[in-house]
Amino acid sequence: MSVHYTLNLRVFWPLVTGLCTAFVCLYHVLRGSGSSRAEPPDGADGGFPLLKISVLLLLGYILLRCRHAVRQRFLPGSPRLGDRSAFPPRHFQEPSLGILLESYYEHEVRLSPHVLGHSKAHVSRIVGELVRAGRARGSPGPIPGGTLALAFRGDFIQVGSAYEQHKIRRPDAFDVLVPLRLPPLVALEPQSLGAQPALAPAFHGCFVCALKAPPGTSGGHWLRDCKPFAEGFCVDVRGRRHLSATLVLRWFQSHLQRSLATVRYSLEGRCRVTLTPGGLEQPPTLHILPCRTDYGCCRLSMAVRLIPAVHLGDGVFLVAPPPTSLPVGPLSELPGGLRADALWGVNTARQEQKLLGWLQERAPPGACYLKCLQLFKALRDLGARGLDPTAATQWGRILSSYVLKTALLAVLLREGAPEQGWDEAHLSKRLEQLVRFLRDCLLQRRTLFHSVLGPGGVAVEVGPLPKVLREAAPVDLLAAFDGRARELAAARLLSTWRRLPQLLRAYGGPRYLARCPAPRSQRTQGFPKDEP
Repeated sequence: MSVHYTLNLRVFWPLVTGLCTAFVCLYHVLRGSGSSRAEPPDGADGGFPLLKISVLLLLGYILLRCRHAVRQRFLPGSPRLGDRSAFPPRHFQEPSLGILLESYYEHEVRLSPHVLGHSKAHVSRIVGELVRAGRARGSPGPIPGGTLALAFRGDFIQVGSAYEQHKIRRPDAFDVLVPLRLPPLVALEPQSLGAQPALAPAFHGCFVCALKAPPGTSGGHWLRDCKPFAEGFCVDVRGRRHLSATLVLRWFQSHLQRSLATVRYSLEGRCRVTLTPGGLEQPPTLHILPCRTDYGCCRLSMAVRLIPAVHLGDGVFLVAPPPTSLPVGPLSELPGGLRADALWGVNTARQEQKLLGWLQERAPPGACYLKCLQLFKALRDLGARGLDPTAATQWGRILSSYVLKTALLAVLLREGAPEQGWDEAHLSKRLEQLVRFLRDCLLQRRTLFHSVLGPGGVAVEVGPLPKVLREAAPVDLLAAFDGRARELAAARLLSTWRRLPQLLRAYGGPRYLARCPAPRSQRTQGFPKDEP
């Protein structure tokens, strides 16, 4: 079915006025350059001045606008665009959900590949200089330097939706892992907390890292040699020294501040850079602001979260601090002698990128599962409208972007691969499938497990995984939330889906997308229903 647009008078008449003014200016320029030798005498007017013509055009525009408004207001034979009673309902139909989704995607969701590419390249240059400066400076922390000091490894890893091709709206927020290099005398023994029933489900995705001696090292000499590092970066948990995420994060923020002071002068000609510490609950954020003398095509202010990471092997990292969705409270809430400052989160972005690439290789050309994920995020944002700040925060935590991506991966893996039914023509049906799948997960009819952790992960598709991840217990991403919060989120998610056509018309573009004329074959059969 073809889409028909009505004339937008708010755009048409200003455009006509602007074109006429441009033609008048061009006429005066050409006339003045061509007849400069035949100047009129003093006091004579060689034609209408430009100001008079502009005033006449403005008066004509105002008169036409007033005439149009009077006709719409008082004449019954001139129905207004939004007046549904003016047209027989059988001759017009509302745009289908597919048309509304496509229009909303193009105007509100889709990112320009050109702008996104420039933004990622700009972030890569700035972060690269900062990390190289941090590596060259060494460690300024509790251990001034030497073989027992933490240090930057020298590289960085770009993760998140911007690098997986499903970011929406604006390319102004990025996540970057900054791997840390441990001293040669320090080895880690990570352990998953998913198999400990005494812990709340919110902590099952966390890890602790005990220190151990590298192979071939004497235990007594190792304890004595590593004592400065253990006192500076470790805490006691169950009688053993464990690497503290809190202490590492504190050192990381301090080291970044010193490194930024080194490169700030060299960056002044390209941008203004500031670093906002995240405290003990958030990683630091690097704010990149465009310089006043920067006349590039993509002058965006960007925020880059710099996340300290410890490499476990095979592209898997432990990150500090743990995910913000964890309700970490006082230390007394953790049984078994555990400490909240010893908890680490796990980042499997490399494996998830490989999984998306594996699915894309098996998908037919034109598969829309990434587009469906982008619209799923947009639906989440539409559902947050009208909520008070507390409820909106809870809504965003339950339906986080990672949860939505995991739901998409679960649906795709359950079907084997997006081989059939994921083309553009079935976009609204696939979106409804995701909504109903997540609704069932929220109502505890099924679980939403982490796509990589545990024996039921996707190690075959993404390659080898560290042993600690293969042996970890499966982690339900929604287990951290109580039943009441999940029921409210499920009800609002379903309500948002049912109201989606109205929400898309209210908040989508273009605003003048009105009813579409029905084909002649349907004018005697009434409305075809919107897709569910």
